[in-house]
Amino acid sequence: MSQRLPNLVWLRTFEAAARHLNFTSAAQELGLTQAAVSLHIRSLEQRLGAELFVREPRNLTLTEMGKAYLPAVSNAIEDLTLTTAGLFGPSQQKAVRVRAPVSTAILWLAPKLIDFTHHHPEIDVRMVSSIWADRMSSTDADVDLQLGLPDRFPGATEFLSQESIVPICHQDHAAHYAKAADLLHAPLIHILGFEDHWTRYFKAHGLDEQKARYVYSVDTTAAAIEMVSSGLGLAPVLTRFALQARESARPIHIVDHPVPLEQAHFLAINNTKGKARPEITEFCQWLRKAFAQDQTNLPHDFKTPKP
Repeated sequence: MSQRLPNLVWLRTFEAAARHLNFTSAAQELGLTQAAVSLHIRSLEQRLGAELFVREPRNLTLTEMGKAYLPAVSNAIEDLTLTTAGLFGPSQQKAVRVRAPVSTAILWLAPKLIDFTHHHPEIDVRMVSSIWADRMSSTDADVDLQLGLPDRFPGATEFLSQESIVPICHQDHAAHYAKAADLLHAPLIHILGFEDHWTRYFKAHGLDEQKARYVYSVDTTAAAIEMVSSGLGLAPVLTRFALQARESARPIHIVDHPVPLEQAHFLAINNTKGKARPEITEFCQWLRKAFAQDQTNLPHDFKTPKP
C-alpha cells in the first residue's frame, strides 16, 4: 500500500495548482518556477498513471480523476499543517484565503484591508474574486463572503448585513438631478445581476420605469462606478459601495436616499476539520467589525432607508 504513495512535494504542488487552476499562480505561492510546477505535476501523473489536468491554451481544468483526488490530498495537507502547528507552534507566515464577489472585493474590502494588515501584519490575505457567485464554495477559500438572496445560501452561513442601493452620478452633474423623477430622463447604466436595481428604485418612488433611458449595461458594479466617474451616466449601487467610493475621493455624487434590497452579505467559514485556524478567526472577527462600523458611520438620514 505504501509503495503507491507519491512524492509529498508533488502532492503539495498538485493541491496548489488545482486550487488556482493556474501553474504560474501555484508557482508564486510555493516559491517555485512555473517550469518546476509543470514538472512536478507531470511526474505525479506519470507516477499515478493518470492525467490530473486538462491543458488547453490559456485554460487549465481538472480531469474527473483530478477532481476525485483533490479532496483527499487537500485534507491530508490540512491535517499535516494543523498537526504540525499544534505540536511545534505556528509558522511566522500565516495565510487566509478569502473569496468575495468581485465588486465587494474591489470596491469595499480592498480599501479596508490596510486596517486589518495594520493590526495583523503577520497574516497574509489571499483574495479570490467571483462574478455573480450564488453559493458558498467548499474548496477554494477559508472564508467565503457572498452577496445574494437568503434562499441562495441554505448552508451554514452567517448573516452580516442587509443591503440597500442609491443612485450615483458624476459630481459635476449633481445639479441636474434634484429629485427621483429627474433620473427618468438621464443616461442610465444597467448592472446585470440578481435583480434590476433600477426597477426597484423607480418602483419605490412610484415612477414608470418604461420611460427611463438605458444607455449602457455592465456585469459588475466596479465597472459601473468607473463609468459614472467618467461622466457617462448614472448607476444604482450598494450604499456601502457608494460611501466607500466617496470616501476614496472618487468624483461621484449620491443622488438620493437608499432604497432597501432583499440582498444581503453572508459569511461562511470553510472549516471541515473542527476548530478554525487562529488567523481565520482573527480575519472573521475583523470582517464582522468592518460591516458593523459601516452601519455606525452611515449619515444620519441614511440609517433608515426611505421606501
